[in-house]
Amino acid sequence: MTSSNPLKDKLTAGQATTIIAPYATSAGLVEMLGHFGFDGVFLDCEHGPASWDEVENMIRAAEVAGYSSVVRVQANEAATITRALDRGAGGIQVPHINTAAEAAAVVEHAKYAPLGHRGWSGWRGAYGLNGAEYARLANASTLVAVMLEETEALDNLDEILRVDNVDVFFVAPGDLAQSMGLQGQANHPTVQHAIDDALRRIKSAGRVSGTLTTPGSLDRYLDLGVLFLYVGLQSLLEPASQAFIQRVNAVRAGR
Repeated sequence: MTSSNPLKDKLTAGQATTIIAPYATSAGLVEMLGHFGFDGVFLDCEHGPASWDEVENMIRAAEVAGYSSVVRVQANEAATITRALDRGAGGIQVPHINTAAEAAAVVEHAKYAPLGHRGWSGWRGAYGLNGAEYARLANASTLVAVMLEETEALDNLDEILRVDNVDVFFVAPGDLAQSMGLQGQANHPTVQHAIDDALRRIKSAGRVSGTLTTPGSLDRYLDLGVLFLYVGLQSLLEPASQAFIQRVNAVRAGR
C-alpha cells in the first residue's frame, strides 16, 4: 500500500480532479485510461457484471498506471465496503445515502479505529506492512464518497454535511430525477436546479462536491466549484467518433 492516495491528496488541496468511468469490465482498458492523465477510475459494482476477482485486477491495473481506483459498492454494508477496500481500492463510493446516520455508517465501515470499526484484514493492501502501520496508512489514504440520490438526501443535506471523514458528497442526477417523479429526465430544469443548489450548499459548507459531468457541462460545474468531476467514457468517445465518421463520409460523398 502506498503512503498516499493522489486523488484524495488533490481534493484535500482543493484541486479539481477527473474520474473516468469506463463502463466495461476490463483491466486492460483501466490501465490504458490511466495513461491519458485521469486522476481516478470509477469501478461500478452497483451496476454491471464485474466479479470481485475482476475488480481486484482492475484495481491492480490502476495501480500500474499510477492513478486511483474508486469502487462504487452496491450498498452501505460493512462486509461489502470492507471487501472492496481489502481488494486494494483507493476509495469507495456508497449509493443512496439519505441521512447523516447513514453517512456516518459509511465512515464507520470504511475506517479502522479510532475513526471507525472496519473489519480487520487488510488483504493485499496490507502486504509488506505491519498491522499498526497499515491501519494508519489506510485511514489516511482511503477516500470516502457518499452519493446523494434522492430528494430525502437533499432535504437532510445540512446534517449530512456535518459528518466527519467524508471526502466527497456526490449529487447523482439519474436517481434524483426519478425520486422527483421525472424518470429518465435528468436534464429537466427542475432536476438541474436541485443539483446546482445542492452543489452550492456543499461548497458553502466547505466540503467537496462531485457529480456527473460531460464535455458540454464541464465549465458549468467548474464554475460551481465541483472538484470530483466524474465523466463517462462514452461521453468522451461519442463526439470524437462522430466527427471522425462524418469526415470519412464527407470524403465518400465527394465533399
